[in-house]
Amino acid sequence: MDIAGIRDQFPALNRVEGGRQAIYLDGPAGTQVPNSVIDATAAIMRAGYSNLGGPYDASRLSEATLEAARSAMADLYNASPEEIVFGQNMTSHTFAMSRALAATWDPGDEIVLTRLDHDANVEPWLRVAGEREVTVRWADFHDYALTPEAIGAELGPKTRLVAVGAASNALGTVVDIAAVSRLVRQTDALLYVDAVHYAPHRLIDVRAWDVDFLVASSYKFFGPHIGILYGKAHHLANLPAYKVRPAPDSGPDRWETGTQSFESLAGVTAAVDYLATFGEGETRRQQLENGYGEIAEYEAGLAERFLAGVAELGHVTVHGLGGSGRVSTFSVEVAGLTDSEVAAKLGKQGIYVSNGTYYAVEVMQQLGKAGLVRIGFLHYNTVEEVDAVLSALDGLA
Repeated sequence: MDIAGIRDQFPALNRVEGGRQAIYLDGPAGTQVPNSVIDATAAIMRAGYSNLGGPYDASRLSEATLEAARSAMADLYNASPEEIVFGQNMTSHTFAMSRALAATWDPGDEIVLTRLDHDANVEPWLRVAGEREVTVRWADFHDYALTPEAIGAELGPKTRLVAVGAASNALGTVVDIAAVSRLVRQTDALLYVDAVHYAPHRLIDVRAWDVDFLVASSYKFFGPHIGILYGKAHHLANLPAYKVRPAPDSGPDRWETGTQSFESLAGVTAAVDYLATFGEGETRRQQLENGYGEIAEYEAGLAERFLAGVAELGHVTVHGLGGSGRVSTFSVEVAGLTDSEVAAKLGKQGIYVSNGTYYAVEVMQQLGKAGLVRIGFLHYNTVEEVDAVLSALDGLA
């Protein structure tokens, strides 16, 4: 993987601030955006577009942009375009879908949530469970891992939904979604997957995993801020959608409230095309399959280097799995310093990290921590940046 060539495509990664080269980790700034995404977003705004359904070129441009984005996301998820729904973000999608699904539940039904998840895949379900008098059952993680068996132990004849994240945004833990799905399929429950933190690191395959719903946000995989929901076609067709009366009664459009952000949709297509450049193949899906293999291998090397280096720092503790079964995201604490103090000290050195709970409320509660520092490496980060982070942590002793 030509990291130098990759970094040339990201304007923010080449920025010098306060005399230092900025190191953007998976922190408060989120993932960065390549020029191709910026250009695609700007191009449609310069061209001039309008809402859908008009007999003129500006409207046709919007329709073509929407169609292209559905096709791109279908390739990224391994789905069909009619199973792709766009919305503001993952959280908004989940609140909307929780209301729709809850309308089909009865008092005494059960849902299964996990202690490993981002709150966007927890609170929406807690809200509707309380409203519908539905019992919430919890699957706990142990030694930083969440096993399919831990989820399976909570399943029963009254289970209507299992909500689980594919990768923890706090600990980096990867969950075997295919194995979870096999257990869920032995019941009448539906499977709802949060793939926000998984998407920049690993290949998504809703067909192989056999999930009912999956949602991610494109800002995590180097695109603009917009959420993308996958739903099996018969679910999208049959569930009650909260929509205005003139909105379409069929297809994914019935779930897309209001006017879409067409400039963001142009950026979504460009982001998927960017990811496809890392692999070879006759189709975009094949390119994505091969490209994600390259990304995973490279990031694993960064993770190994970071874990080996931080193991030598007696004042730094990493909360998470030590080897495989994870993406390159780490929650750490530094002895004698609060998480906010660590983030501020690193920020002064041009190293941008998250601190606090990062919305992983249940994770922090189970760990007994008020907050930690998140350090995450992506495919555009370098070995030199890993070493710079280690050196900065060493200096906090």
